[in-house]
Amino acid sequence: MSSRIAGRTIVEAFLPMRGKAPLARIYDTADLLGTGDQPVRLAIRRMQAADELTQIGRGRSGTLELTDTGRERIDRDRSALALAFKQDAEKEPWDGSWNLYAIGAPERERAARDSLRRTLLASGAASLATGTFLSPHDLRPHLDPAMGRYVISATARDLNIRGVTDPRTIAEELWPAEPIDSAYDVIATAIRQDDPTAHADVRRILLADALESALRDDPLIPLDLRRSPWRPAMLRRTWLECWNDIAPSAAYSAWDTVTASAG
Repeated sequence: MSSRIAGRTIVEAFLPMRGKAPLARIYDTADLLGTGDQPVRLAIRRMQAADELTQIGRGRSGTLELTDTGRERIDRDRSALALAFKQDAEKEPWDGSWNLYAIGAPERERAARDSLRRTLLASGAASLATGTFLSPHDLRPHLDPAMGRYVISATARDLNIRGVTDPRTIAEELWPAEPIDSAYDVIATAIRQDDPTAHADVRRILLADALESALRDDPLIPLDLRRSPWRPAMLRRTWLECWNDIAPSAAYSAWDTVTASAG
């Protein structure tokens, strides 16, 4: 089987929030997916260099374990997943408040300024002007507390952006629907190609990889601010049905509490 699945994706799939992942299962699954051992070994080395995991033992008899840094990364991914499913289930309606953030780091603190900018954009905020960002979500929990002295935040229920005041129009101008919708084509394909006879680990990894790809650049704007029906939400609901149809598996066990509550 040829596969577009990256070695890092396969490694991350088997890393539990607590405990160890056996390398034998990771390598066996990489073989099933057609990825092979070498991309897995390279991914492990890179994740070790980034202090995201530790390896105990060598070869297929070894194990991997997340570090605190690695757990933080996985937890961020789970938070985005949980928000998406809550919105799809209409459990996370928009409260009508816009959240504004201004970065006030001086030039000599350029590294802090750039770090905050990357975090805000990665969390789905839109840039309004130099150093000023907007989101319908409260993004303060995503910001490093040590950077708090550089951030000015405020909320507003009445917003006027260059003469535009309608919330849905603002959302469409700042977070255009078309590229976000198109990014979900990969989920439609994964659902269509899902093979009920394949190994549970393989099915989970293929579906999870598609969902992660679609979510990567999705700011998860509340459904109140999108046209209805919103295709990404519909595809996520169908994705969840496929996911819950798979037998229990070690792959993406860190997602189980999120998907179980969403279902």
